[in-house]
Formats: sequence, C-alpha cells, structure tokens
Amino acid sequence: MRTALTIAGSDSGAGAGIQADLKTFAAHGVYGTSAITAVTAQNSLGVKMAEALPADLVTAQIEAVVSDFGVHAAKTGMLANAAIVEAVAAAVRDLEIPLLVVDPVMIAKSGDRLLDDEALGAMKMELIGQAFLVTPNIPEAETLTNIEIRTEDDRKEAARRIVDMGATAVVIKGGHLPSDDISDLLLHEGKFVEFRHARVPGKQTHGTGCTFAAAITSHLAQGHALRDAVRDAQRYVAEAIRHAPNLGRGHGPLGHFFRFTG
Repeated sequence: MRTALTIAGSDSGAGAGIQADLKTFAAHGVYGTSAITAVTAQNSLGVKMAEALPADLVTAQIEAVVSDFGVHAAKTGMLANAAIVEAVAAAVRDLEIPLLVVDPVMIAKSGDRLLDDEALGAMKMELIGQAFLVTPNIPEAETLTNIEIRTEDDRKEAARRIVDMGATAVVIKGGHLPSDDISDLLLHEGKFVEFRHARVPGKQTHGTGCTFAAAITSHLAQGHALRDAVRDAQRYVAEAIRHAPNLGRGHGPLGHFFRFTG
C-alpha cells in the first residue's frame, strides 16, 4: 500500500492540519502517517491556544515513520517556529524523503498567525529548496516573494521567484482572487498551466489549503503526474466544500468522505 506523511499541527476541531490531511489521505486510498509539530485548541471560530512541540520530538516522529512504514510522498503544514522548520528540513534531507509538498501555512482561516518571522526565513532558506511542490495562496506567495500580487503577471513573477528558491514546482492558489472561478496557477519545468473550477459558495472552507495539498500528496504517492494531481485535487476540494457537514458557527470543516457518504 502506498504511504504518505503529513508534518503539521493538530487541529482539535479536525477541520485542518493533521486531521484534515489524514482524512484526505484515507479518502484517496493512501495510508497516512503523521508527525505533529504543534497542538492547537481551535474550532470553526478560531485558534484559542497553540503550543509547539520540541523540535527533537518532531524529528523522532519522522524517523519512526520512515524507518518502519516508508514514505512515498510527504507534505508539511503548520511548522510554527524556526527550530521545527530546520529540524524538518534536516530530516527530509537526511532520510531522503521523496516528493515533498510544502504548504507554507502562515495564517489560519480565522486570521490567527501560525508561523513566526524567524521560521519564515528558515522556510525560505532551508525547506523550499527541497520541495517538489510549494502550494501558497495569494497572501502566502506575497509574503514569500515580497511581491504585491494584483495582476496575473504579478502571480507569474511570484511563482518564478519561488522556483528560484529551489522548488521543483509551485502552484499559487487563486481562492483569494475576486472571481466566480477558482484559478490555480502551476509553474513546472518552465511552463505555466492554469486550472479553473467554478467557486462553490458558502463558508464551509476551513482546511481547504491543507486538504488541497494533502490531495496532491496522495496522488504523488500513487505515482500520478503532477498536472493530473493538481487538477484532481482542485476538483476534490470543490466537492468536499459542496458536501460539507455544516458544523460550527464559523468557517466550518469540509466533507472529506463525500465519495463514500453520498
């Protein structure tokens, strides 16, 4: 069976983070493993409290999984601080973890900050260069590149700069753009490919970024081509929003198992 590893924070509301990733892996027929970087107390309304784990404990989790189960693809989410970013980068390099998807989680859907400035610097210097794919949204891409993205040319230049940091590919998500469609822009092997899907209305959108990256990771773990992985992940997220269970009073969680529950 193919295996995927998520290195991210725990979400007590199970809409994002480790919980969303593991549900997404399972929904795609991939055996999911995890290394928890932080514990958060959160729900659909926001993050109430968060505590990062010791970096050596994060490393130990990764080593335990890789040494026993193996990893066909991996993703990162909330990494919290520079020590954890550096530990993850070292583990990816030393353990030769393949097909790393870096979701540069910086701010929760509720607006709560999930990554400090020192960690951002470490991510740009040490982790992105090991990524097969980086999956920022518009604000994250702006932060990574210091480009204000207002036009499609701006988005393409931001993508080029992220690839220049050493990533094999980048997809800059378009959910923050004011449009009726979701437009995700992929840059891979020097070529841009745009993926469009009708925007699904509603506020059941907690964990969409985590779920998108986890779906891509699932496809990569199964040996699928990157373009196919991005296209199918976009469709999966749209359907998961459409089939959301309507829980919580804020940005609610997705319906990750819509293929099985109808």
